[in-house]
Amino acid sequence: MTLLPGETAIPVDAARWHDALPSGTWPDGFACSGTATRADVFTVADRWRCGCVPAVQLATAALAWGFGVRGYGRFRTGRVLAEDPAGARLAGALEHLRAEEIPPEALVDAYVRFHTSHRLRGLGPAFFTKILYFAGYRRGRSGLQPLILDAVVARRLPEDAGPARKYTYGWTSSTWHTYLAWAEKEAARPEFGGHPDHVEVSLFTGSWTAAV
Repeated sequence: MTLLPGETAIPVDAARWHDALPSGTWPDGFACSGTATRADVFTVADRWRCGCVPAVQLATAALAWGFGVRGYGRFRTGRVLAEDPAGARLAGALEHLRAEEIPPEALVDAYVRFHTSHRLRGLGPAFFTKILYFAGYRRGRSGLQPLILDAVVARRLPEDAGPARKYTYGWTSSTWHTYLAWAEKEAARPEFGGHPDHVEVSLFTGSWTAAV
């Protein structure tokens, strides 16, 4: 099991999730050990990128990891999936994130799609940025990388990370982009080794406090 620095495995009851969701939306073999890590979700993302599984299974894995043991997570995920029975909106929102090299404008466009043309009721930025992260993050690549932005991360951001810290939900695409650019810069610190998601994890866990 490969964990990012500060990451812990998330308890996920795969059988209960599978039974609570529409047929074909749970990725085969996901969380079969009873836990899920970021690496496990990235495995599903790799299968999505090569066309082996649909976008809805990637989204389901990201949401199950995000909700973990919260009992309402299965209900909320099921409600989101019911908004898009054929998975067309999820697929459309992510269609430009399969490439090995993803330009910043493609990341922002995917964010905007989740907010507008491909919006799914009940799927706000705190969770659709999880989907964007797993779909678009390319470890070892330089440049802007998609990251999770939720209320925990936002309240721990410093002023120079932009206006995300002022809100607990509903961040705009430009606010997200500014946060990503800040994280890219901070990732150059020796403790983060050039990995922007190490910055995000450290903020979420509280193991690192950014200069305010």
